[in-house]
Amino acid sequence: MSIDPSDPGHGHSPAAWTAVIIMLTAFIIGTTAFFFALPWLVWASFGLLIVGLIVGYVMSKVGYGVSTMPAAPHGH
Repeated sequence: MSIDPSDPGHGHSPAAWTAVIIMLTAFIIGTTAFFFALPWLVWASFGLLIVGLIVGYVMSKVGYGVSTMPAAPHGH
């Protein structure tokens, strides 16, 4: 099985999953806070969204990103 270097991995990495979970949680909290007219919580959830971006970036640079993970064979 040859590994295609042009395959980006489609985000199957701990960094990507962690960032998406944090950002999805922030989106859910922000949407709920907006519905209940809690502007401070909407802004706090926006801050959490930014934290998710930073955590994903830092984790990818530390070695948990797609480009640093060993390639695993896909079952397709």
